Order: sequence, then C-alpha cells, then structure tokens
Amino acid sequence: MKVLLLKDAKEDDCGQDPYIRELGLYGIEATLIPVLSFEFLSLPSFSEKLSHPEDYGGLIFTSPRAVEAAELCLEKDNKTEVWERSLKEKWNAKSVYVVGNATASVVSKIGLDTEGETCGNAEKLAEYICSSEEVNGIF
Repeated sequence: MKVLLLKDAKEDDCGQDPYIRELGLYGIEATLIPVLSFEFLSLPSFSEKLSHPEDYGGLIFTSPRAVEAAELCLEKDNKTEVWERSLKEKWNAKSVYVVGNATASVVSKIGLDTEGETCGNAEKLAEYICSSEEVNGIF
C-alpha cells in the first residue's frame, strides 16, 4: 500500500526517516511531502526580554522550536558567554515550565531546569502552573 506522509524528512541515527522505516516494515510505501514552512518571529524583542530575567517570574517553553528561538537569540546577539556566566543562573532561579518531555529535553541542553513536562498539554500545564504558583505564594 502507498501513503502520502505530510512532513519534512528527518534522518534518525540510521540515516533514514523513522516514519519511512517503520511503515516500510509493515509493507507500506510512504511518500514524503513537506507541507509546512516555518519562520521565527519577534527574535529581537525576545532577545531583549531574555536578557532581563529580573523583569519576569519565569519562562514557559511550549515547543522545541521555542527553545530553538532562545538559542538563536543567544547566538545572534553574542550572548552565549553572558548566558553561561549569569543569565542561565538567573533564569534557573525562577520557574521554567515546558509542555512535554521532548521540549524538556531540549531545554535541559541549554542548561535550564524544567517543571511540568508530564502535563502533556497546555490546559494541564496551566493548571499545574497556577497550583504551583499559589503554593509558592506568587499569586
């Protein structure tokens, strides 16, 4: 059987798209068709805000792409050194929330400790944040 797989090709450790490989094991021939395009928006504004953790109570990363945006801000504005020297520690003193384990994994690579990764969706994460912040006396 043939199917159309609506996504960009991504290679795994074996050098093959995991969907193509797994579907192939069951005799399914998948044709990849990239149907989405992505562009980061508001990077200058985000970069400025990322430089001032004292103005915020925490961070909420909703996807690995949001983390990628943070990394781009640090690289483009030559803030990697100041991130390692002080900003990372200042953000880690606050709550850093994530939606899902995949996002938590990427956030940990930039040195931040996360909460909420097991919530699984925005609604549950919002409930978790509100209950956590009430307990901590922030609200």
